[in-house]
Amino acid sequence: MKSLLIVKAVIEIFAGLAFALFPSGIIFILLGEPLETPASISTVRMFAAAIFALGLACWLSRNDGESPAATGLITALLFYDAAFVVVLLSAHWGMGLTGVGLWPVVGLHSVLAGLSIFCLWRRIILKA
Repeated sequence: MKSLLIVKAVIEIFAGLAFALFPSGIIFILLGEPLETPASISTVRMFAAAIFALGLACWLSRNDGESPAATGLITALLFYDAAFVVVLLSAHWGMGLTGVGLWPVVGLHSVLAGLSIFCLWRRIILKA
């Protein structure tokens, strides 16, 4: 779990910073549409703070990968990754939104969800 926590920490911290600093540009890369209102920019920056916090939690717990708290964090990250993929796919198929970064990000979060499942499964098997 330590390696997964480090990978997630790096990805989410950098993603949080990117969304906070360049909200309209990152959304354009993902969905092919720029943000046009101050409210939408502020909303993306709130999201940025949340994913930065997830990355920070991963970083701070990286050396405690076998604890119940780390298992809870990986479980929460599994939900986050799966939900992120569902939101992006529904934006694409339901609203016709697509950007150059859509499929790479869907792929990345799908792989991270799979790694989370693997780590959780391995933890359950080894504990039994």
